[in-house]
Amino acid sequence: MIIRTLGRADYQATWDAMRAFTDARRADTPDELWVCEHAPVYTQGVAGRAEHLLGNPHGIAVVQTDRGGQITYHGPGQTMVYVLLDLRRAGYGVRALVERIERGVSALLAGYGIDAHGRRDAPGVYVRRAQAASSTADGGFAGEAKIASLGLKVRNGCTYHGVAFNVDMDLAPFASINPCGYAGLAVTDLATMTGTTPDFAAVSLALAQALQASLSENSFAPR
Repeated sequence: MIIRTLGRADYQATWDAMRAFTDARRADTPDELWVCEHAPVYTQGVAGRAEHLLGNPHGIAVVQTDRGGQITYHGPGQTMVYVLLDLRRAGYGVRALVERIERGVSALLAGYGIDAHGRRDAPGVYVRRAQAASSTADGGFAGEAKIASLGLKVRNGCTYHGVAFNVDMDLAPFASINPCGYAGLAVTDLATMTGTTPDFAAVSLALAQALQASLSENSFAPR
């Protein structure tokens, strides 16, 4: 599995490139992880509902995309890892892929002493923190905050889109949406959780490597 670091990349151009890569794949095309960062943008999944955008005081662009899930925010200080994977060759399905991504993110966080987990009812990675105790989100999120969101598209048996991990970013734009469709869901980042200023490039590479290991693991046991 090849890791490609793209730096700051335009969202639309990256999405177009993912689709083109997927359409051009052959049976022997290596899987890839694309690591990048985007300028501020809200993205809506295929089932996204307009009411989850509560306002847009900063005039951030909204892109209707073809991934699963509802609305989320991407911006500077958030690392994106796009998962370009041949599921047929990998030998597992979408549910197992989601769990492998969540466990890869959780493994990275464990290295910082942070206990993290995925949720079968709401894909993504969550952490526990006292500041999240007042969350009013539906779905039993009290005491939890989301640190990574996840959305995928499967096309011809291959995936694209992936995971957005909050490293050290301005979290204010999340206040203008119901993150991933959940009103009041608290959102956090690695900087807040550790009280430090993480090295963005180092964290991004470490995340890609953690995902590379999780996606390739032969002894993976599903939840």
